[in-house]
Amino acid sequence: MLRVGLTGGLACGKSFVARLLGEHGCHVIRADEVGHEVLQPGGEAYGPVLAEFGDGILAADGRTIDRRKLGDQVFGNPERLAVLNGLVHPAVFKIQDEFAQAAAARDPSAIVVVEAAILIETGSYLRYDKLIMVICSPEQQVERAMHREGARREEVASRIQRQMPMEEKRKYADFVIDTSGTKEHTMVQTRMVYKELRRLSQ
Repeated sequence: MLRVGLTGGLACGKSFVARLLGEHGCHVIRADEVGHEVLQPGGEAYGPVLAEFGDGILAADGRTIDRRKLGDQVFGNPERLAVLNGLVHPAVFKIQDEFAQAAAARDPSAIVVVEAAILIETGSYLRYDKLIMVICSPEQQVERAMHREGARREEVASRIQRQMPMEEKRKYADFVIDTSGTKEHTMVQTRMVYKELRRLSQ
């Protein structure tokens, strides 16, 4: 089994590349979706996060954690973000590891791809055999992010500014996929990366 991390800046096209890799035969799991799962009522991180951050992070139903409210408490505050990550990441890693083990049991040469936004910043990139970095220009990041529901330009720009600079992240990458061009160009790059991953996984 080959463990691969897939990361990149906000709205760079990670999910599109992840979908392409899945179509090629990789076993893909999205850390953001797992993060949602563990923060649901009954999820492994729900109780600890609620105890740490208080009822102010709850949605109008008084039960569900409102991720925007939670985000407002931690973005721009590295210490609080580190506390949140310390509560959420172990639960997320546990699910990811179970997913990878199940994939390897079915296929010993499986390529397991974990799509996650902050693999490098948290140091969790070290959990992977290879790292793929998805990049595009900052202008494209803003433009693409603004198409998302509820996006606010100031918030998008602020989030991009707070992330590790793209050039710094590139130093950690084994593969770089540039999504600045056409979808077809991204597909060609992804196919080339997949072929190399498949060679490495044999």
